[in-house]
Amino acid sequence: MSAPNKSYDPVEVEALKPEEIERMRDEALAAFAAAGDLDALQEAKVAHTGGASPLALANREIGALPPHAKAAAGKLVGQARGAVNKALGARQAELEAERDARVLVEEAVDVTLPYDRVPVGARHPLTTMMERVADVFVSMGYEIAEGPEVEAEWFNFDALNFTPDHPARQMQDTFFVEGPTGDHGESGVVLRTHTSPVQARAMLDREPPVYVVCPGRVFRTDELDATHTPVFHQIELLAVDEGLTMADLKGTLDHMVQSLFGADMKTRLRPNYFPFTEPSAEMDMLCYVCKGESVGNPDRPCRTCSSEGWIELGGCGMVNPRVLVACGVDPEKYSGFAFGFGIERMLMFRHNVEDMRDMVEGDVRFTRPFGMEI
Repeated sequence: MSAPNKSYDPVEVEALKPEEIERMRDEALAAFAAAGDLDALQEAKVAHTGGASPLALANREIGALPPHAKAAAGKLVGQARGAVNKALGARQAELEAERDARVLVEEAVDVTLPYDRVPVGARHPLTTMMERVADVFVSMGYEIAEGPEVEAEWFNFDALNFTPDHPARQMQDTFFVEGPTGDHGESGVVLRTHTSPVQARAMLDREPPVYVVCPGRVFRTDELDATHTPVFHQIELLAVDEGLTMADLKGTLDHMVQSLFGADMKTRLRPNYFPFTEPSAEMDMLCYVCKGESVGNPDRPCRTCSSEGWIELGGCGMVNPRVLVACGVDPEKYSGFAFGFGIERMLMFRHNVEDMRDMVEGDVRFTRPFGMEI
């Protein structure tokens, strides 16, 4: 077995020659100085300090040297790698400082800018519409009346002349919170299906004459689609006084429609049936888009009224004497009229809203165009 080669000179290894080590160091320093951003510096770092970099490969050559030659070669390579790492750290600090300074400028927020750069909020149009309608009647001397949304079945149905077997009382229309209790079948509890219970409460709480308007949220077991929603809003009106007739009802409806849609608007009544009014009618108003001119005129069709000339708004009529009796009002002395309609339906007509789901999804892109009316 041969002895170690103690006469091996490290300068004979090309990669460990001093001039080669200096060249590798200088190339690394030049690459770091030329890096214009942190990404470029990272590439240069991998190329000149990584495991496959020239200095790293030269460092591996030291292991093949005889013991007495390793110290000098290791010192030479170590000094070069130290200079490279120092230059890398300095250049990285410079580029990070430049990046931070640039971010401060590019992403700066000027807190002194005018406030109108912030998008203006908007009230929900259902709220605005409900208050606008209520204001029409408040200006006529009516009072705003409110009641609970979780209502006794007696107020929601019995007091309003809904018989026990009426279809509206069944589960397919009504959310029942609690069924009848006790041996005598006391009233259950429901989510109110209309705001008419507020009218019954108003007659029980007040002595005639009674003039109230009842806006509020109601609930029915409808599926959510383009024209239906299980939670919607109604506004109803009740007037109880001596000598009230259908003529008073008609005049009140005309005033409401003209206040909301224009002085040239008209209404009409069509016979109908409701348990709580007798006689009862459906109220239509003249189409506010075509003003009836689309009827029989194929050259001018109207999408709003389907060229029928009239738009159905809601139900109305004279208060049924049975309702007056149930609420403690003498039907021989007093008469009354009532009507009600859905706010969502009114909003769809007034603003050409095609999908009722847009009203309940909470998207600000729907509410913002209506503005901030107070």
